[in-house]
Amino acid sequence: MAELPKPEVILTHESDLDGLLAGLLCQRLARAMFGETVPLQAYHNHIWRQRGLTERTGWICDLTFEPRMDKAGWVVIDHHAMEHTPRQARLIHDPAKSAALLCYELCCEQGVGSAALDRLVHLSNVADLFLEDDPDFALASDYANLVKIYQFWNLCTLIGGDPERLLGHPLLEVMAVKRRVEDPIGLAWSRENVVELSPTVGLVNTIIGNTNLIVHRLLEQQVTPYPVLLTLFRRGNGMVLVSLRSRTGAALAVAEKLQGGGHPNASGATLPRSIQSIPAAVDYLRQLLNPPVAPASLDQLEALFEGIDAKGR
Repeated sequence: MAELPKPEVILTHESDLDGLLAGLLCQRLARAMFGETVPLQAYHNHIWRQRGLTERTGWICDLTFEPRMDKAGWVVIDHHAMEHTPRQARLIHDPAKSAALLCYELCCEQGVGSAALDRLVHLSNVADLFLEDDPDFALASDYANLVKIYQFWNLCTLIGGDPERLLGHPLLEVMAVKRRVEDPIGLAWSRENVVELSPTVGLVNTIIGNTNLIVHRLLEQQVTPYPVLLTLFRRGNGMVLVSLRSRTGAALAVAEKLQGGGHPNASGATLPRSIQSIPAAVDYLRQLLNPPVAPASLDQLEALFEGIDAKGR
C-alpha cells in the first residue's frame, strides 16, 4: 500500500451500516498510522453535496467520487458507480466490495485487524451488496437494520466509536424478533398499499417490518407493475429520506433525478428541506417524476379540427 496522506477529517455516508463501519475503520487506520484520532463527520447525500471541501487533506468513504473531490492530498474509498476518473486524488475503488471491506483491507495491511472485525465486515458486506444467496443474509440484514432503526450517531455513541462492540450486540435480539414477527405482517399490508408515483415508480407504504426486505420481496415476487419501488422516511428533524430499489438497474437513474445516488438497484436521496411531510413529498415526487404534457402544436390542432369537419360535427 502506498503511503496515505494524513487526513484533517474523515467523511462518510450517514445512511447505513456500511458508512458507519467504513468511517470508524478509517478512524482506526489513521490512529494506527499517525497516532491521533481524526474527526469523523457523516452526511446524507443531499447535505453532502452542499458541503465544501475546504480542508487541505481528507479521507472520504462510501460517497460517490465526484470531480470536486479530485484534489491532491485527498483519498476516496468507495464502491459506487462513477463517471469521472481522478487526476490528483487517490481513489480506492471496487464495485464488488463494500466501502467497509475496502477500508478494512487497508487496516489489515497496517496490522489493524481482528477476528471480530473479520466477521463484522463480512456481515456488512453481505448486507450492503444485498448478497441474498449468502447463508448469513438474514443475520446481516439485522445488523444493517440497526442503523436504520437507531440511526448513525446514536449507534456510534452507544458503542463508543468501537466497531467490535456491534458484534453480538443485545439490540440484535430486537432486530431478530422484528424480522420474525413484523416482516410477514408488514409485507402483507404493504403489498396492498403500493401507490403509483409515475408509470415506472411505485411508492410502497410501510407500517412495520424491515422496509428494505419488504421491498425486496415485492420486487422478487413481481406483485406490482413498477420496475422501481420507493419508500419514504421522515426523520425527527423534518427531513424526508427516499430509498429506491429495483432489479433491473433502474433505481439509480431515479435517485439521480432527486439529487441522490447509490447503486443501480439500491439508491437513495434526501428531499429538499422545504418538503417537511410525507404528503408533501408525494406531491413533489409526482411532479418531478412525471414530465409535463407538451401543449398541442398548431398542426395537431388543425388536424383535429379537419377531422371534426370531415365528420360534420
